[in-house]
Amino acid sequence: MTPPYLKPNDQIRVVSPSGNIEPKYIVGAKKTLSSWGLNVTEGKFARTKYGRFAGTEAQRIADLQEALDDPSVNAILCSRGGYGVAQIIDKLDFSIFAKSPKWLIGFSDITILHNAISNLGIASIHGIMAKHLTQFPADSIHVQKCREILFGQMPTYTVPKHRLNKFGIAEGKLIGGNLSVLMGLRGSQFDLVYKNNILFIEDIAERPYHIDRMMQNLRFSGVLAQLSGLVVGQFSDCEEDPLMKKSVAQLIADAVSEYDYPVCFNFPAGHVDDNLPLKMGEIIHFEVVKNGGKLIF
Repeated sequence: MTPPYLKPNDQIRVVSPSGNIEPKYIVGAKKTLSSWGLNVTEGKFARTKYGRFAGTEAQRIADLQEALDDPSVNAILCSRGGYGVAQIIDKLDFSIFAKSPKWLIGFSDITILHNAISNLGIASIHGIMAKHLTQFPADSIHVQKCREILFGQMPTYTVPKHRLNKFGIAEGKLIGGNLSVLMGLRGSQFDLVYKNNILFIEDIAERPYHIDRMMQNLRFSGVLAQLSGLVVGQFSDCEEDPLMKKSVAQLIADAVSEYDYPVCFNFPAGHVDDNLPLKMGEIIHFEVVKNGGKLIF
C-alpha cells in the first residue's frame, strides 16, 4: 500500500526516535521542508538529549506514537539514526497507522521502522534526514529526489557497471537497509519476509569479517537463496582487511555466487553524501546488464 502522496500545506512531523541531534539540524530541515510548501511541525521531545538518545524511551515512544496516530500528520521525518529504535519498536502500536498510512523517511537505525512498516504492506522512504536537508543545497539530487517521491514523482536510477555485478532482470518488493540493523532483527517479529523480494544493504564502520559473518548467516540460513535480487549500497568507513584476502565487495559477491538473480554493486545510497532516496516496501523493476544497473520505481 502506498501512503497518499503529499500536496502543498500537508503536515510533516519531525521526530527523533533514536539518537539525539543538534537542534540546528532540525531548524535547517524545517526550513527546507517549509520551502516545499509543507506545514512542518516537530515532536515535543525531538530536541531532547538523554545520554546518546533523543529522550527517554517513554519520551521517544510518545513522540513517534503521536505522529503515527495523528490524522493531521501526512508524513514523518526521522531527524537522525544512531541507536535507539530497537528499545521501543515492540512498544509501538501500528494499528491506526496501518488503517491510515503516511510516509516515513529516514535511514540507518530507522531501518527497523522500515522493516515494521514493510511487514504491514506499506511503503516508506529510505532517505536523507535532518542534517542532510540542512547541509545539502536545495537543488542537490538527493534533496530533489526525496521531494519528488513524496509528491508522487517516481525515479528511475541507473548505476555504472561494476566488475562484480551479476546480470539479470527481476521484479520484487524492495526491502532492507542497514545490514547490521537488519541482523539485529533476525528471528524476531520484525524480521523481513525475504522470499521473492529484492534486498538492499548498506553499512558503516564495520570490520570486513563482521560483514562476512553477517552475509554467511544470511547464506546458511537460506535468506539469500530466497531473494529475487540484491542491491549493494555503500559500505562506508569499512576499512579493508588484507588478512581477509578479499575485499568487502568480493566477500558479498562470494556469498551470493551460487544464485542466479541480478546483483548490483556500488549503488549510491547509505552513510554517504551521495545517498539517493529509495521507496521501500513496494514492487520495483530491477535489471543489471553489461553497462550497469537500473532500478525503476
